[in-house]
Amino acid sequence: MPTNVNPTSGSKANTSIPIIIIAGLFFIFGFVTWINGSLIPFMKTLNELTSAQAYLVATASYISFVVMALPASAIINKIGYRKGMSLGLIVMAIGALVFIPAAEARTYWVFLTGIFIQGMGMTLLQTASNPYITILGPIESAAKRIAIMGIANKMAGALANLVFGALLLSGIKEINEKLSVVDGYEKTQLLDTMADSVVTPYIIMAVVLFVLGILIRKAPLPHVEAEPIEEGTEGTTTKTSIFQFPHLWLGVLTLFVYVGAEVIAVDTIISYGLSLGFEGADAKFFATYTLMFMVGTYALGIVLIPKFISQATALKASAVLGILLTLSIVITSGFTSILLVAALGVANALVWPAVWPLTLKGLGKFTKTASALLIMAIAGGAIIPPLYGRLVDAKKAELIAEGIDKVTATAEAATSGYWILLICYAIILYYAISGHKLGLKKD
Repeated sequence: MPTNVNPTSGSKANTSIPIIIIAGLFFIFGFVTWINGSLIPFMKTLNELTSAQAYLVATASYISFVVMALPASAIINKIGYRKGMSLGLIVMAIGALVFIPAAEARTYWVFLTGIFIQGMGMTLLQTASNPYITILGPIESAAKRIAIMGIANKMAGALANLVFGALLLSGIKEINEKLSVVDGYEKTQLLDTMADSVVTPYIIMAVVLFVLGILIRKAPLPHVEAEPIEEGTEGTTTKTSIFQFPHLWLGVLTLFVYVGAEVIAVDTIISYGLSLGFEGADAKFFATYTLMFMVGTYALGIVLIPKFISQATALKASAVLGILLTLSIVITSGFTSILLVAALGVANALVWPAVWPLTLKGLGKFTKTASALLIMAIAGGAIIPPLYGRLVDAKKAELIAEGIDKVTATAEAATSGYWILLICYAIILYYAISGHKLGLKKD
């Protein structure tokens, strides 16, 4: 039986206003999430890090989804979707405030702590908002609603990278050059000034999040619940455990590798551009390219799904395109390669909207627990980008040992790291073809 909206009134409520409100929430955590694209090269310079260490920014942000997903599910079950969203926003605001002492101390682990706390808040927000928007209407059109959320999320990310790129990355190439020739007091002063640039933006962010956390409590959001799964002939449910849904666990794996691929496409592209010799003033736009490719594809998905293509077909096309683009990235260079990384936004856009409804189909009373597991899969963004960073560091060391100059080795290593995406898109393709059908009764 499909999962469907079930307002407490029992009538077909107008969902336009709830969709707009939830889209606003997706805009908010999109803005906070995709700042990482600018934060990673900023933190790498500020704290003098290796590539692998710098990508711990992504780890701190996304590992919180593992730590908090099941507690978040329990919290949502106890206090409901609306209060869960409110609490998530307030926790995100607390994380933003941690950036103030982090900047004062200029200590990397304190920055990571603030990012982790924000990730905890985003876990609450996502655990509430993703299943809410999925079951707010017919399951067959869930991908369309989630695509609308994706547009809000990625538009926010594009704006975030423009704003924070301008605030944090302007002149970063010159700063790196200065840091290579100065030391002592002059170096300390340069880094302290750089650290101070994050204070005001994060104070503003904290205030906005606190206010929105209070306002969402009064928002006109109807109560929704998933419909029960099929009943047996004697009135008992046909499924008794979350472990009886193999398509769910494969869906979790698919989202895990997808989020890792998406984070790589957005969060590495600025650093990749810098490694290829682009100025920070130019590179700050690169993450926006990726996100705008996603926005355009989301808009296409809204038109095509489910009227012209199914959610599964959209997922297949996304996976195949991801494989083709990855192969193209590693055999090209320069701005062409940058554009191909950005084009991964097209391959990634419809994966999240398609996987959620395909995975939640037929779960009934297990929907909230399954949603928590899917939220935990966001941890792919914590694991896979640092693996990319390790591949880059290892390849760079290997090339330098072979006598290749540091600049060339840095660029070649950054390009070769994208091979990791082939594994991700292969898993997504399997789920699109047959994985999402395992364990489900045929119609």
